Amino acid sequence: MTAQARIERRSSTCPHDCPSVCALDVEVIDGNTIGRVRGSARHSYTAGVVCAKVARYAERIHHPDRLTRPLIRTGPKGSGSFAPISWDEALDRVAASFLKAEAAHGAEAVWPYYYAGTMGLVMRDGINRLRHAKGYSGQHSTICTTLAWSGYVAGTGRLAGADPREMAESDCVVIWGTNPVHTQVNVMTHAQTARKTRDAKIVAVDIYDNPTMRQADMPLLLRPGTDGALACAVMHVLFRDGLADRDYLARYTDCPDELEAHLRGRDPAWAAAITGLAVAEIEAFARLVGTTKRTFFRLGYGFSRSRNGAVNMHAALCIPAVTGAWRHPGGGAFHSNSGIYGLDKRLIEGLDLRRPEVRVLDQSQIGRVLTGDAEALRGGPPVTAMLIQNTNPVSVAPEQEAVKRGFSREDLFVCVHEQFMTETARMADLVLPATMFLEHDDLYTGGGHQHIQLGLKRIDPPGLCRSNHEVVAALAARLGAAHPGFAMTPRELIDATLRASGRGTLAALEAADGVLDAQPAFARAHFLDGFGHPDGRFRFRPDWSAVPIGHDGPRGPTDLLPSLPDHWEAPLRTGTAAFPFRLATSPARNFLNSSFTETPTSLAKERHPTVMIHPADAAERGIVEGAWVRLANALGAVQLRATLFDGLRRGVLIAESIWPNDAYPDGRGINTLTGADAPAPFGGAAFHDNHVSIEPLPAA
Repeated sequence: MTAQARIERRSSTCPHDCPSVCALDVEVIDGNTIGRVRGSARHSYTAGVVCAKVARYAERIHHPDRLTRPLIRTGPKGSGSFAPISWDEALDRVAASFLKAEAAHGAEAVWPYYYAGTMGLVMRDGINRLRHAKGYSGQHSTICTTLAWSGYVAGTGRLAGADPREMAESDCVVIWGTNPVHTQVNVMTHAQTARKTRDAKIVAVDIYDNPTMRQADMPLLLRPGTDGALACAVMHVLFRDGLADRDYLARYTDCPDELEAHLRGRDPAWAAAITGLAVAEIEAFARLVGTTKRTFFRLGYGFSRSRNGAVNMHAALCIPAVTGAWRHPGGGAFHSNSGIYGLDKRLIEGLDLRRPEVRVLDQSQIGRVLTGDAEALRGGPPVTAMLIQNTNPVSVAPEQEAVKRGFSREDLFVCVHEQFMTETARMADLVLPATMFLEHDDLYTGGGHQHIQLGLKRIDPPGLCRSNHEVVAALAARLGAAHPGFAMTPRELIDATLRASGRGTLAALEAADGVLDAQPAFARAHFLDGFGHPDGRFRFRPDWSAVPIGHDGPRGPTDLLPSLPDHWEAPLRTGTAAFPFRLATSPARNFLNSSFTETPTSLAKERHPTVMIHPADAAERGIVEGAWVRLANALGAVQLRATLFDGLRRGVLIAESIWPNDAYPDGRGINTLTGADAPAPFGGAAFHDNHVSIEPLPAA
């Protein structure tokens, strides 16, 4: 008789780079495999809903291609030729290479490089403890949030906002610059609740007719990078038609009279010419938000990923300050709650050992750093050794041709700690197998909500996989790096961090199903006790060079930023006459950056790389449905198939991504076309601000 499998439902937290940070219920089968993954109904934001990618996580965690043993390169860089090696020998080789680099050029020649492949604080950020203990080069983490956070905090003074669960209490939800049906399904849960229970209207502002736009009552289809013009015209109407909250403006904002005068010349006709919207659409949107006090602005990351992204984020954020929507439950704005938690990460990151004199290198400019650009190197020595965790720069970083050249250097030693043989891992000298989130303990915070969450080990990892923490601690011992955090277990680090932060204990968090609601009180969340600037006022006129957010100084043309909300044409590194199309690399539904590109269902649903082009633009160039086309700019060229789509403005191209480079005929992926020039004020990656040409190919 066949024994029936023992299935337990265990709690966890999704580790991926998504603001939703969903609480999960995971089926654990016979203690060593997983089945279905569901959103936890016990969690007030997740509310029982999880995206399809994570629901089928068993495909990923039990994938036959997972790395399970350390590997050493045996052929040329990038050849994919590797042989097994023991953990001790692998770690000894990494340590020896780091010490060699340090002896030749100083500690700054070593660059630990990481990002958000896991959002767990122990496994993501622990690499910084090694960095600070040794004085290795720092990392300015610009690739995702810098532009958005700078624009938002320029207005509010701190990274926080209305409780995102209040979307369900709104009479109008404005989803601006994000496609949550693809990327944050829980946003739609709460917006749809408001529609069902309050007859709320949903507005979506985006650059193509995506699934979120199709669910909106008022979809507003913009030309990319013109959000600031729309925001200014809306505020023009609010002042013109007596819909501005004068009392709120006087009490809570810095210069409302100056703003009103500034906006007199920025009417809907002006904005219509810039955005592509009709005057009537702008007027209707302005009337809706002006007469609906409970309007909730859910501001995403997508529209900030342009060279003028910080300005556009700030301009959109100014609208609820003009209407006074912040006064009301279900009103105001939200972008990220990452600033509310106040966790003391000194033990996790070794912040007590941080040396301010050590140079900080721009993560987005890794191609320039590795090819010896003096400015990118900040006047310091070359980078000759790297440890890479939680990221795949050979797929996701801008200026891919430079990135590939950099990783091909024979004098560059690279150790990649990974779950799969990614394109970055294939360029490594040593590849170490990494655990996944159900195979180690970690602590998470929710950028898109307000919970501190546990994600505890539920199954053993396959083969010889080790966690990020284990690898960092083992290297520290070999490198002579001293810090108490290296000797602690992840559980001990979690407990100590919670205690030091006044957030209780690990035991208490476990007893609460691994979830702690850290939402500030209403007055705090809605800034009714004052915004985060010294005078407590919202800034229509921000000091762009001194936005109160972590940075190491301006990286872009800050002196050119407009002093008040406006449409700003940020300067380009190259002209656009030869490259007349604007390309945005928006997120695909079944991938998350370069994660899930290996799972069978995601691959089957996405099929192959494509670029959307308006039928009229295609006809002018002899491009037909499914034809191979070549996109090009000064950085390189990419070959992929065309999809004719009238749900975007003419002159705009959309390539939902990120496919691996080897999914393209010549191995050049979409980020070949993305520049790494630093936007104002503090840098960032302008993934949706690529200027390209397009032409048909006879074959590929």
